[in-house]
Amino acid sequence: MSLADPELDADAIEELFARGVTDGLPVVPPTRERVARTVVASGRAGADLVALVPPNYGRATVEKIAVNAVMAGCRPEYVPVVIAAVEAVCDDAFDLHGVSATTNAPAPLLIVNGPIRRTLDVNCGAGVFGPGWRANATIGRALRLVCVNVGGARPGQISMSTLAHPGRYTYCIGEHEEESPWESLAVEHGFRPGDSTVAVLAADAPLGVYDHRSRRAPDLLLTIAASLAVVSHHKATHCGDTLLVLSPEHARTLAGDGWRKADVRRFLFDRLRRPVRELVPGRDGGEGLPEHVLRKFADPERDDTLVPKFRAPENIKIVVAGGTAGRFSAIVPGWTFPKMSSLTIKPIRVP
Repeated sequence: MSLADPELDADAIEELFARGVTDGLPVVPPTRERVARTVVASGRAGADLVALVPPNYGRATVEKIAVNAVMAGCRPEYVPVVIAAVEAVCDDAFDLHGVSATTNAPAPLLIVNGPIRRTLDVNCGAGVFGPGWRANATIGRALRLVCVNVGGARPGQISMSTLAHPGRYTYCIGEHEEESPWESLAVEHGFRPGDSTVAVLAADAPLGVYDHRSRRAPDLLLTIAASLAVVSHHKATHCGDTLLVLSPEHARTLAGDGWRKADVRRFLFDRLRRPVRELVPGRDGGEGLPEHVLRKFADPERDDTLVPKFRAPENIKIVVAGGTAGRFSAIVPGWTFPKMSSLTIKPIRVP
């Protein structure tokens, strides 16, 4: 197929849609030439096995990842990020099998750290969750196509999410490290500042948090805590990894009062504990603590034992991203049922 023949490309787009290998949007036909260029950009052999992709445990070779990256619209130089993201979602800690088959709504959210953000023009600033940046749009989309075409997570067949959300088309951001007063997500996880990494989180859609008036750390964090309280539902407990995306203005408010990330986590963790008596099913809402937990308490209706919203302070992951103007932040709830999916981070190997 000629790269310069738009009619043949148009026919190929329709054929690929008919074969069920798209996400419903038009894709770039993966010609041999396009795929070969992408494989070369990976610095690896096309036959190299990167991972077995649940739930079907399809073989994600470099070439197969390249095919899906081409279809997603990636430039060849993006493919090392896609490869690292495939490695991350196939790590047992991420539980891609559960994420792909659940009736819940999570999608893999990619968070890019390190110098590669600037090299590839990954958006970390204004409109970070929105459109307009090819790298963000196509890298996230490529991972999704790998999950569907190699892993078998076809919507309505294996992927049975009741609602899903738009992040299942593409979900990729960069951390705005230059505007952060703290160490990056990657450095927190043991990488060096000069390392390029990609983290993946099984994530719901972002929930915006608006606070224009607070000028002290405790005041701002009380606003954020009240928004975190409704993750999953207002009486959910023992949640796993959830992402707090702080805008640069909000981050400066917290750091300006001398607060570190660990201080923020501890404050939110402590604030989000509630007594058992407030978590009884049927009180202020039908949901509540499950029966096997309630049985641990002799008189749950009157018990003041505090139960945490999150399993540990470390489950609250913090990044700084977004534009430098605007006192807006976001909560990105992680997928926590029935098994905990953990944020997983891998190095990006650039040839």
